[in-house]
Amino acid sequence: MAWSSGTLVTPPRLGSCFRGKNASDENRGYLTSPWFSTVFGLIGLSSNLFAFCVLVNSSRKMHSRARSSFLVFLCGLVVTDFMGLLVTSCIVVPYHFIQFDWRSVDPGCHLCNFMGLAMVFFGQCPLLLGATMAGERFLGIYRPFSRSVNMSKRRAWILVCLVWALGFFLGLLPILGLGGYTLQFPNSWCFLTLLHDAGNRAFCIIFALLGIFCVGLSFFLNTFSVVTLCRVYHDSESVQRRRDSEVEMMVQLLIIMVIASACWLPLLIFIVQTALQNANQISPQTENSLLIYLRVATWNQILDPWVYILFRRAVLKRIYPSLKTRPSIVSLYPVLNPSLRRKFTQESVLQ
Repeated sequence: MAWSSGTLVTPPRLGSCFRGKNASDENRGYLTSPWFSTVFGLIGLSSNLFAFCVLVNSSRKMHSRARSSFLVFLCGLVVTDFMGLLVTSCIVVPYHFIQFDWRSVDPGCHLCNFMGLAMVFFGQCPLLLGATMAGERFLGIYRPFSRSVNMSKRRAWILVCLVWALGFFLGLLPILGLGGYTLQFPNSWCFLTLLHDAGNRAFCIIFALLGIFCVGLSFFLNTFSVVTLCRVYHDSESVQRRRDSEVEMMVQLLIIMVIASACWLPLLIFIVQTALQNANQISPQTENSLLIYLRVATWNQILDPWVYILFRRAVLKRIYPSLKTRPSIVSLYPVLNPSLRRKFTQESVLQ
């Protein structure tokens, strides 16, 4: 309490997102340059905006249903990455330049909870979308004649919305009482709490294991899809009629998976390891490590759009002129089951 003009002033009651003074506040300088966050955000936003324009232009020219649905997933991923950078940068960048006091600006932790939800949502959704895309390509390669996997754009957007709904529900869990969001070093962002009570530990493990599961599922499905494509390429009867669009999609999907694994697995593994420790307070080293791993994870949002920009047939043909487009009359399934080879016509494949 304090006196102001003869009146007793009671300071606002602080929310649960404040853990007292961060243990690393004194060592703020070398990790918290405002220009790093600003340049980082501008590069990511411009890259995703450029990639979105490329995808929209490609979708207008696309007549293949399989390829058009894949482009919908890519658009969903680009929109997710763009909005994630935009929302978080609108909070982080002003903090670094203004150095506002969170206790005065947000004593009830509403802004902190919003940012924590955004961090979880925009962090988990790209991993969920990557697993969804891997599953769609897996079914498209192994069951190309099934009408259920010849997905329309509408169904693809419904799947994207379901992924967003799952990510939003996951982000709501701390607000609903499972764990909580707290202000993180250097007081510029909020994220899940690495303190070791039961609720925080449970949410940390759920968040991390779900991300690791998505990466593992993507690896499993993409591996089987690539093996199938390799069999097609070595099949003597199909080598003249191989589907370049399938190869293009798989190359893009594999690179997306590699980027997501390299960027996110260190953070997810670190969260699991920290949650399973028996410490009562977050050490300065843990705070610094969390910030560094988070910055590595955020590179995923910058590198993703360049996959769509650079690894397209239009670009690859300039680098590798012998790459020519071939008619995709025969699907991959007859390679897996030759007895069906005579039962399908070009019309049935293009449905």
